[in-house]
Amino acid sequence: MSKTLEFTKMHGCGNDYIYFDCFDGEPEDPEELSRILSDRHFSIGGDGIILVCKSDKADGKMRIFNADGSEAMMCGNGVRCVGKFLHDIKGIDKDVITVDTLSGVKILQMFTDDNDQATGAEVDMGKAILEPKEIPVDLPADESGEVMNRDVDISGESYKISCVSMGNPHCVVFGGDPDQLDLPVIGPKFENDPIFPNRVNTEFIKVIDDHTLKMRVWERGSGETLACGTGACASVVAAVRNGYCQENEYVKVILKGGELEIRYMDDGEVFMKGPAEIAFTGSVEVDL
Repeated sequence: MSKTLEFTKMHGCGNDYIYFDCFDGEPEDPEELSRILSDRHFSIGGDGIILVCKSDKADGKMRIFNADGSEAMMCGNGVRCVGKFLHDIKGIDKDVITVDTLSGVKILQMFTDDNDQATGAEVDMGKAILEPKEIPVDLPADESGEVMNRDVDISGESYKISCVSMGNPHCVVFGGDPDQLDLPVIGPKFENDPIFPNRVNTEFIKVIDDHTLKMRVWERGSGETLACGTGACASVVAAVRNGYCQENEYVKVILKGGELEIRYMDDGEVFMKGPAEIAFTGSVEVDL
């Protein structure tokens, strides 16, 4: 049986999702819906779908499904777009908007233009998680209780990795030019390595200077994306912990789809600033 669904295509720095207004109820089988609609050749195309739902603890709730149908805990670029969706489309005209996620309630300081349309947000992403069991990564902690600059073997190749969770697991690799990597080959090896029991997002970083990083990312369940907000946050946390950048200062992260500004505070909180844009709206007929 086919059904017509209204959608809004949105992106933050090119990290694009298909958004659905679910205040009156969620669609059946969102996992399969994401697999169908994320196909860039035979459907709308995107890194997944995001359901914008009612919440009893925030202005709205987001549920994120990757392109392979798996449900994600959190998406930094996605949560900014949910803030814009709630502000511009649902009419929640507030300077500060809260969004309920599987990683807790996120607080968004909204940015607007002269027409009171949201252009982006700074998000309180919460505290970075560094304990190996909480990330999770199946490696022993160092003296600081972390996994930083650790030598590992991934599919027969040696890497130095730093592991952080921003509500979802990240593995950060510093060194070299990420543009020269064969990421479609390397990315899945990291994502599915046994040391990451829940799979992992992997960021490959070139340190430009102490306020600038260049990043390329492989996201679990979606493959290479043009940007990853939580990955940018994890990368700045790892850069500070490894001595490349400073606490409490904005660090610009250059992604394939744009730029984000991240602050890792001395109390462990992480803030992310970036854009949120509507690409187009439409309707799609699906047969689940």
